[in-house]
Amino acid sequence: MHKVKKLVKDELIGRTVEIVGSANRANIGLRGRVVDETKNLLVIETSSGLKKPLKKTSVFQISYLGDKITVKGVLLMGAPEERIKTKVKNENRS
Repeated sequence: MHKVKKLVKDELIGRTVEIVGSANRANIGLRGRVVDETKNLLVIETSSGLKKPLKKTSVFQISYLGDKITVKGVLLMGAPEERIKTKVKNENRS
């Protein structure tokens, strides 16, 4: 849980990400590098171009500090500069 808290407050751009759960089944298995993010979505560079999955409806596996951390997209909601102030509870558990 400690790494999840750090990840939520850290920069996502440049990190490798894979979508492991989503309300949009077409997004599951999508992987690539985060090149941008907005309040509501990540912009992921994949081998087939840029994809923009919604944070709110996705579960991401993100490479962070040598591990692959699974985090619910709702914890990543908000602009990057706003996430620094986010307080993370034990909400990441399924």
